[in-house]
Amino acid sequence: MTGADLSSMLPEMLPRLWAFALRISGDQHDAEDLVQRACVRALERAHQLRPDTAPLSWMFSIVHSTWINELRARSVRNRSSMDWDDDFLETVADPAARTPEEDVMNQQIVSAVQRLPEAQRVVMLLVAVEGLSYNEAAEALNVPIGTIMSRLSRARQAIGALFDGREDHKMKSRAKDKGSVS
Repeated sequence: MTGADLSSMLPEMLPRLWAFALRISGDQHDAEDLVQRACVRALERAHQLRPDTAPLSWMFSIVHSTWINELRARSVRNRSSMDWDDDFLETVADPAARTPEEDVMNQQIVSAVQRLPEAQRVVMLLVAVEGLSYNEAAEALNVPIGTIMSRLSRARQAIGALFDGREDHKMKSRAKDKGSVS
């Protein structure tokens, strides 16, 4: 694939890339910077996109790896802050929300996903929100498919435990992924 081929595809991908970047970064400015850096990196490396790889999956991978690099850099500088801005969520239109009750439930789900360990949260976002297959998510994160399945299972269990009020189950799930970034 050439840079021109990829550059013609990027405008269509940008809304999904930005939404994913916003979900993993939790900050509008970080998301904008993240997508911009990922697009530049992708255009510089368009020749590395294999024919059997979906361009969108490849772009999610670049966004994720760029974010991980940013987190590592922040950690080194001791300025890491991943506070979720609930006020900003209200500015993002949710076409599926029809009633105030559904809005409340959606807010609770978003809050539950944000409480997940980073590794589980990213897998949940790629598979459940972005609609990537397990194989595509594994490829995007450069981990085995079994790891995707395991993290997704633990994420679902942790979210279920939050809604069931079983906090001890959530704590066990967090301990399994503590510090895991890949």
